[in-house]
Amino acid sequence: MTSKPILSKNSVANLPAKLEAFARLLQIMEDLRAQCPWDRKQTFQSLRNLTIEETYELVDAILDEDLGGIKEEVGDLLLHIVFYAKIAEEKGAWDIGAALHAVCDKLVARHPHVYGDVVVNSEEDVKKNWEQLKLKEGKKSILAGVPTSLPALVKAWRMQEKTAQVGFEWETTEQVWEKVEEEIGELQETVTEGQSHQRIEEEFGDVLFALINYARFLGIEPETALEKVNRKFKYRFEYIEAKAPKNLNDMTLAEMDALWNEAKNGK
Repeated sequence: MTSKPILSKNSVANLPAKLEAFARLLQIMEDLRAQCPWDRKQTFQSLRNLTIEETYELVDAILDEDLGGIKEEVGDLLLHIVFYAKIAEEKGAWDIGAALHAVCDKLVARHPHVYGDVVVNSEEDVKKNWEQLKLKEGKKSILAGVPTSLPALVKAWRMQEKTAQVGFEWETTEQVWEKVEEEIGELQETVTEGQSHQRIEEEFGDVLFALINYARFLGIEPETALEKVNRKFKYRFEYIEAKAPKNLNDMTLAEMDALWNEAKNGK
């Protein structure tokens, strides 16, 4: 496809040490599947929830900007990937080599501006090419690659991001905010009119979806923004618990709010 080098010189210089470390992990997995009762017992299904937990631990480390923690969690996730590949190999389906070659082939095919002659001028050009190439590979919908089990907030963001690549998009941030205001108005109307819970829930969902779209236009990831607010709320409420002069049930909202403001002001 191209005469361009697959690896940079810097990467090649570090390659032996990296391959040695990866080979060590593969050997350890062989040992564990052969000799450890717990590891022998594991299946795709039994590892699933553990993998989800490890992923969230990585996310926590990223939010904390803990480079040491990120290293540890990346290693834990890599262990899980090798584990799944070993189980598949035992089933005669595929091995880690096949999985790695598959993703390498996909990356080369979807980066014709790096491994071919396609010219791109921006990150947006890359995203558009990526989605079009996926459709050429047999995907029936732009949204086919959005996992069903994604958290709803992240799923909304990804769907909006993907459909924008084919022009299904507002032109300005102001238009998006107008949509937010429109959806808030419709929600307030359904509440005021005393409509059904199902109808109010639907309108509330529309407000969230519109706000997520607005966040995207502002360059804000709503999942990350909300988690930072969650952490801030947790810190301030725990400050109230720690500083409360009496049982919280015996305190007035004004008394708790005073402590909240202390936490807010860093006292």
